[in-house]
Amino acid sequence: MSVTNVSAIPVEMGVKPLEDELGLAPYVSNHDQVTSVTRMLVKVETDDGVTGWGEMLVGMKSAAVTKAVVDDVIAPELIGRDVGEIRDFVESFYFPYVKVRPFLGAVETALWDAFGKTVGVPVHQLLGGKTRESVDIATCLGILSPEESRTYARRAVEHGFSTLKTKAGPDWREDVERIRAMHDEVDGELEFRLDPNQGWSFEDAVRVATRLEEEGILLQYLEQPVRIDTYGTYASLRNRVRTPVAVNEDTYFPRNLRFLLQADAIDVAVVDLVPAGGILAVREQVAMAANAGVSASHHCGFDLGVKTAAMLHTVASTPGINLPPDSTYYGWDDYIIEDPFEVENGALRVPDGPGLGVTVDEEKVERYRCD
Repeated sequence: MSVTNVSAIPVEMGVKPLEDELGLAPYVSNHDQVTSVTRMLVKVETDDGVTGWGEMLVGMKSAAVTKAVVDDVIAPELIGRDVGEIRDFVESFYFPYVKVRPFLGAVETALWDAFGKTVGVPVHQLLGGKTRESVDIATCLGILSPEESRTYARRAVEHGFSTLKTKAGPDWREDVERIRAMHDEVDGELEFRLDPNQGWSFEDAVRVATRLEEEGILLQYLEQPVRIDTYGTYASLRNRVRTPVAVNEDTYFPRNLRFLLQADAIDVAVVDLVPAGGILAVREQVAMAANAGVSASHHCGFDLGVKTAAMLHTVASTPGINLPPDSTYYGWDDYIIEDPFEVENGALRVPDGPGLGVTVDEEKVERYRCD
């Protein structure tokens, strides 16, 4: 069961327009506008003919850089090793001066897929077994006008979602108006998450949370409102408002999450298995959060079917992830797995086939390949 080849394959996939059923494009945040996304697939092949797949967002917005790290840095260290030596490989891998956790996260996912296929069991069983058959997900929405947002809040309820995450822009007043409009449209049937992607000041975060609280709207959480590495600011914010405070980008740096937990500065950790360094690492983060009495959700960076499958196995087998993970999976123009996931009453079913339980359509991969 030795690894014989590791390769990175960039693909560019289009996002369905908002007007289509569960479409998302243009998906507007305070730093970009998404109509298509470049993702990196990682393919691990073994000497017994098994192939495992992983996936990540391209690093530094460069497919060439991401591919080079996987092909030139990680692959030479992995080829020849037993596919089941997952923890030993991840923990022993070291490259001075450069943090390669996201790249390892994608490769580790492919190893779990290959190992599960080799022994004939799903990844969730290798992780101790699933605790649920399906995973409720939070639907996502970019920045729109308050009136437009009403339409898509209603759509979310009609498709069975209980939680909606939306981005926040440079004007906090407009963000408050959007949340107010959506809350009114669905008469409280949705919980909301608001994500400024580090774009606010401390004062703006206080204003938003307080204004919504005064109107009887308590967000499920306010996600990463101010920049990373500001532990004292998050502790002050949590003491100042009743709205639950979450971090996402801070969890990409293990010491940041540890410091925030020690400072009792957050209510929710929005983790991600790829930047964490893999499934093993993200489960350790969730355990650390749970021991501190902090809830957890899982982030989505416009994940394709491979990482979505990995997320589902991870969430289903990790009870500490007690809030619905974000997902934009339903918003793709096309899919690179043969049997795409379907949203059923706001949830995605956990795959039960060997490995990740999905089959990559390699003809589709070649069609959307962009290197």
